[in-house]
Amino acid sequence: MKHSRHQAAQSDPRAFAPGQRWISETQPEFGLGLVVSSDYSQVKVLYPATGETLIYSSRNAPLRRVVFEPGDTVKNHEGEPFVVAKVTIEDKRITYLDVQGNELPESQLYDRLSVQKPEARILSGHVDDPNLWRLRQQALQNRHMARAHEARGLVGGRISLIPHQLFIANEVASRIAPRVLLADEVGLGKTIESSLILHRLHNSGRAKRILILVPDALVNQWFVELYRRFSLKFAIFDEPRALSIEYPESSDEENEVPTAERAEPPANPFFDDQLILAPLSWMAENPKRAAQAAEGAWDLVIVDEAHHLEWTPEAASPAYQAVAAIAEKTPGLLLLTATPEQLGREGHFARLRLLDPDRFSDLDEFIAESDHYREVSELADRLRSGEKLGKAEETLLGK
Repeated sequence: MKHSRHQAAQSDPRAFAPGQRWISETQPEFGLGLVVSSDYSQVKVLYPATGETLIYSSRNAPLRRVVFEPGDTVKNHEGEPFVVAKVTIEDKRITYLDVQGNELPESQLYDRLSVQKPEARILSGHVDDPNLWRLRQQALQNRHMARAHEARGLVGGRISLIPHQLFIANEVASRIAPRVLLADEVGLGKTIESSLILHRLHNSGRAKRILILVPDALVNQWFVELYRRFSLKFAIFDEPRALSIEYPESSDEENEVPTAERAEPPANPFFDDQLILAPLSWMAENPKRAAQAAEGAWDLVIVDEAHHLEWTPEAASPAYQAVAAIAEKTPGLLLLTATPEQLGREGHFARLRLLDPDRFSDLDEFIAESDHYREVSELADRLRSGEKLGKAEETLLGK
């Protein structure tokens, strides 16, 4: 909202008239004042925003006339925006008009409008103590340093970090839109690593909307760990909660959709919160919710125990299809899985396909590349040991 320019009107007894709006130069926090009455000796001003009524001497009242100009955006008494296109004055009272010709008398201006433009305060000699300015400057500098610190989001959690966890979290969170497979044995810290990553991305403003999909048995565990260790309060979503958001007036314990026809379709429940935790089975069993989640405009999605997502070249499980649809429209994706050796090459390919479907589009081609990489790795080991390679092997390395 643009602020008005103050008219440099002196406290002339003839300048006051009931219905005018003035602002106190000594108490601007009172908002816009409304002249109730005036005579040659005094003026009575009501400040509706605070309920205060003050009486000033008409000759030296610390008041300044409030006049908005064409192009300024103000609010009416109901708080609705009003763009000034024209200003008229009649009987010392101002009326504002917009481009449609709608009128807004100054007496109907929003009572809490701020009209303290910096240049107006300087010209009137009303400035703050320099120490306050220096304090604000120092606070802003400290905030900038904290936000720009390379450890932001990686420290502050109630955890004892292991070096490899800190390294992985920093490496992944440093990427613009991380799409990563965190594969490790059970109990080696994948949950902590992924939590550190989302904590850093969330604190830096790069991941405001986050969805975490986990097995049913781990929903409460994830919720408690995120809240206790990182002070992140995720909303747990399930079908009853989604229905309560879609149909807030319904209190049916059976979670049945009201039979009355609705004028508009229900809103996407996933837009009701920014940080959401949900069981993956719910998505797999409910195509409607999976489709709504795919339209959730997430910045980051985390899938725990992603090795349970079943996929073959011929078909994919409902859970895999739900995650694939969400992953396709989400810039950041973390898959927490078992090691590739446990998954098998087909299972490993299925996970990589979620991360980058363009790069990993053909299973046979992936297997052929994997075999070639294994041969190259063996030759590299022989070279490091000082063994001489044959011509055929040198040719293989040149491919």
